Amino acid sequence: MSNVICAGHLNWDVTLRVAALPDPDGEVNVDERRCGGGGSAANVATGLSDLDVEATLVGSVGDDDRGRRALDELVGDGVDVDKVVTVPGAETTTKYIVVEPSGEVMVLGCPGANEEFEASDLSAATLAAADHLHLTSQRPETAARLAERAREHDVPVSFDPGRRIGERGYGPALTSVDYLFLNDREAALALDAFDLREQTLVLKHGPDGAEVRDGERRTAHPGYPIDVVDTTGAGDAFAAGFIAARVGGADDRRALEVANACGALASKAPGARTSLAWERIRAFLGE
Repeated sequence: MSNVICAGHLNWDVTLRVAALPDPDGEVNVDERRCGGGGSAANVATGLSDLDVEATLVGSVGDDDRGRRALDELVGDGVDVDKVVTVPGAETTTKYIVVEPSGEVMVLGCPGANEEFEASDLSAATLAAADHLHLTSQRPETAARLAERAREHDVPVSFDPGRRIGERGYGPALTSVDYLFLNDREAALALDAFDLREQTLVLKHGPDGAEVRDGERRTAHPGYPIDVVDTTGAGDAFAAGFIAARVGGADDRRALEVANACGALASKAPGARTSLAWERIRAFLGE
């Protein structure tokens, strides 16, 4: 069985469904409230575990009830959390996710412990035994150092910097990994600012599918028409599907097919996580 390390955010999510986002100085009722573990790295690790990949999470939580509940959920989902750092006296990072009927989201973040881990919290032995390292939002210097250490052990690295790519100094990390996962807005920022000719770009086009750009080679997949419920975690599910397929030996076309199926299933369900078991993926694909 393949082993993938996911390094980055582990949060506690509070998801609020509303009929519409309020106007300035306005107010709307909350139709539904859901709480549970979230965070991009944790979401990808959970998806990988669903897809029969051994997933190890590197991250940090506070020494509080939300952190303990988030870790318990991950253990229940089969994720190895031994490398997660619990920070004494700190609060687990909480994200408030407001979802409107179209499935689009607005995220409100509260500071917490989710970037307190260090690259040194991942041992050389654990890294050397991995088949892949996946990075998500975290301190830029931590991401760059993890990518550097992975290269020393010939471990392929992917990076999904997330919606704050334009606000953080991710340049050294972006230009030192093998795969970059970017949506259209993020790609516009990154391609304008950095020389990414050495990176394989995995570009997510939302309802228009996704593509892989590897030098001059292009591989595209149109995606699947669905009724969107909640896009929270859809990009993480996409990444889990792509990575699981690639470490399993699939080519880019098959990896995009699986990734788009995972993203679609995540978008059809409320919350940041849904089951990505292979039987669900194959049923969705009609296989």
